Amino acid sequence: MISNIYIKNFKAFQEAEIPPCQLNIFTGLNGMGKSTFLQSLLLLRQSYLQNTLLNKGLLLNGDYIKIGKGKDAFSMYGTDEDIITFEVEWNEEMEFRGEFFTQDEFDLLPIHQIQTSDNQVFQQALFQNNCQLLSAERISPKTFFPASAYYVEQIHSLGSQGEFTVHFIAKNRAKDIPIKALAHPKANSLALLAQLDAWLGEISPNVRLTSILYDEFDIARLSYRFDVGTDSTEEMKPPNVGFGLTYALPVVTAVLFAHPGDLLIIENPESHLHPQGQARLGKLFAKAAENGVQLFIETHSDHLLNGVRVATKHKDISPENVGIFFFERNPEKEEHLTEIVQPFIDENGRIDKWPKSFFDESDNQLDELLK
Repeated sequence: MISNIYIKNFKAFQEAEIPPCQLNIFTGLNGMGKSTFLQSLLLLRQSYLQNTLLNKGLLLNGDYIKIGKGKDAFSMYGTDEDIITFEVEWNEEMEFRGEFFTQDEFDLLPIHQIQTSDNQVFQQALFQNNCQLLSAERISPKTFFPASAYYVEQIHSLGSQGEFTVHFIAKNRAKDIPIKALAHPKANSLALLAQLDAWLGEISPNVRLTSILYDEFDIARLSYRFDVGTDSTEEMKPPNVGFGLTYALPVVTAVLFAHPGDLLIIENPESHLHPQGQARLGKLFAKAAENGVQLFIETHSDHLLNGVRVATKHKDISPENVGIFFFERNPEKEEHLTEIVQPFIDENGRIDKWPKSFFDESDNQLDELLK
């Protein structure tokens, strides 16, 4: 598990540090730097996978993330030295520290210094195939989705936009989910497809999905139907069912097929979902984290947070395995710098402090109505 992340001179941060847990919830107003912290991990990952991290430098534009040029990456209030620093620790036993020179017009930042505790650092999930990124910009509902033997069968990836999810389901639908504790009580087996139907039923009741791979055309087809009494509807194309199910499908698939030790980075999982579905995702994330999956969730959803709080009260996750990180900026200050506040959750799901703008808008609007 990643146990500490330190960044210096990167975008909205002069210097910042957080101690991640198994389930990490990043939240705050727009433009406060939530994505920036995740980008530090993604930059290291894409640079390593493109073979630049250890011999050339930090690759700002790649398959996982596109920052731009050095001037876009360096903090406008950076220290005197034109160096960006990323440091990651795993369970306080292993450490990677990378320092990179800033060059305004280049998208590959040269190495100033690389330090690692040992070679086992690069066997961690961040640098291996047991890491999934699902960006906020996921693929929209379609009848046919792209297929890729490389992504699905060789590196076990759903694609950063979830574009290969339907192909992944078609290939793995009969396989049991790795973590039995994630099994939904209404599913009739541990098979991935049965579990997907059951968990997606928390979002849209009685839904059933079908995924078919057409190898010769490198495409996969997705359709939905709904149980009605003892019968079911005809198959429906995703554009005719709405955004929510298809947008959530990569998220639910990634969690259900995760193994202990996997790393999941998911942006805005609540997009297009009814509050009930958002809360159920919170419960699923909590169960996965309690069983060894490390998750970084960027969200604006109080319903998702409340799902995690309820899961904590129901003992689906220990409170010490939940990290909440609230990103804020003081508009009265002259510098455009972000600070990070860490509210803590107890065994009853209660949170010890509620900073201004920390999921308080419902109360703010209710106060206005009661005036």
